[in-house]
Amino acid sequence: MTLIPSNATGLILDMDGVLWSDSAPIGDLPRIFSHIKELNLAVAMATNNSTRTVDQYVERLSNFGVLVEPWQVITSSLAVADMMTRQLPAGAPIFAIGEQGLLNVLKAAHFELLSNQDAENAEAVVIGLDREISFDKMREATLLVRRGKAFFATNPDRTFPTPRGQIPGAGAWISVIVTATDVQPIYAGKPFPYMLELALERLATPKESTFVVGDRIETDIAGGQAVGCPTALVLSGVSTLAQAKSWLPAIDIISEDLASLVGA
Repeated sequence: MTLIPSNATGLILDMDGVLWSDSAPIGDLPRIFSHIKELNLAVAMATNNSTRTVDQYVERLSNFGVLVEPWQVITSSLAVADMMTRQLPAGAPIFAIGEQGLLNVLKAAHFELLSNQDAENAEAVVIGLDREISFDKMREATLLVRRGKAFFATNPDRTFPTPRGQIPGAGAWISVIVTATDVQPIYAGKPFPYMLELALERLATPKESTFVVGDRIETDIAGGQAVGCPTALVLSGVSTLAQAKSWLPAIDIISEDLASLVGA
């Protein structure tokens, strides 16, 4: 029996902690997605993880037996690049800190990516998770932000999950620049609304009947509530039942996992 109400029209799913944990799927994903289709629910995936490309996510889902179109996958990298194209001149020189998931979409958006040596010529700074972070990169970003250059960021996640445990996420490194400049970036990822609004635009479903589903209350649920969507927390990832029960505004649905949520 599904916990999703009959008047629902769409789902915006987080991925890590909802669809998989590390490299293992959470539940029978082909069966789950088949049941979602039977419920006539439009589906998009929206993740704060900026390190992977859309194609990598499509391939990973395919390896788990789930076929999706690239337009259904939205990363914080894709969202921040979309945001920047609307606010910066075409071909603007920028200084980017991040991995291929971010760098690839910025190149595809025709921004000029500057090296550390040329960073002072940048018109904007953008930062996502970078597991090759260095003092040189942080120094150049700080100097640019202190000069008043536009400051963008993929997401504020303080930690990033690994098999060994939680490690510093994009938000942890962003906080260094914020501390050094007293300037907050413009965020694209959850809990800020931009990425979820982009997902709603692609789904073309009313926000009032599109559930945001995630495992992190402070990002997924807070983000869904910020854009006016109903929310569903699955307990297969980070947040606990005790945390969920104490969260205000109240979460619409709390479920053990995605399979239980949709009745698969």
